[in-house]
Amino acid sequence: MPGLLLGDVFPNFEAETTIGKIKFHDFLGSSWGILFSHPRDFTPVCTTELARAAQLSDEFKKRGVKMIALSIDSAEDHRNWSKDVMAFNSDGADSPLPYPIIADDKRELSVQLGMLDPDERDKDGMPLTARCVFVIGPDKKLKLSILYPATTGRNFDELLRVIDSLQLTAQKKVATPVDWKPGDKVMVIPSLSDAEATALFPSGVTTKELPSGKSYLRYTQL
Repeated sequence: MPGLLLGDVFPNFEAETTIGKIKFHDFLGSSWGILFSHPRDFTPVCTTELARAAQLSDEFKKRGVKMIALSIDSAEDHRNWSKDVMAFNSDGADSPLPYPIIADDKRELSVQLGMLDPDERDKDGMPLTARCVFVIGPDKKLKLSILYPATTGRNFDELLRVIDSLQLTAQKKVATPVDWKPGDKVMVIPSLSDAEATALFPSGVTTKELPSGKSYLRYTQL
């Protein structure tokens, strides 16, 4: 399913992982989920990413987000690689990785989800998996996707920030402006009238004056 779009129900795939066989929707339960893919085990950028994800696992848990990674090697390779990842974090090779890794050695899931990077290939000339991020809501629908090439590592602090925005805007009639962080002012969505906004946001609504005279930049503090 290369054309997975925002709002689509995420495929309920079955896969072998480092914690055994899973069915994806059952794995998520009623939680939010984040699936992040990796080009290959025992590669430098991927190791730093998995290590950072492990460091932040409590932050994802706090937000009710289940984490799962994917790489195009076997579950056994993943388990051995996990030791390197935790040693990189100075947690010791025997510390368990706090989330599972999906085995996709036949690249079936990578093809289904449109995750192959045509420009980056392994020694056999096979395309590597790109660095995809999928955030899935409790309704099992795709809420966010980011696609990086295999050569560019991700920023996991940004992934937490966008999850904070997704969860906030799913609950409140607001949008988050550029560079927003939790605690910053948010924007009132355009579909709310001024009267509705005033009733909905007791802390008040401020409108920025613009040369156009249009009052569409409306802010509130939650």
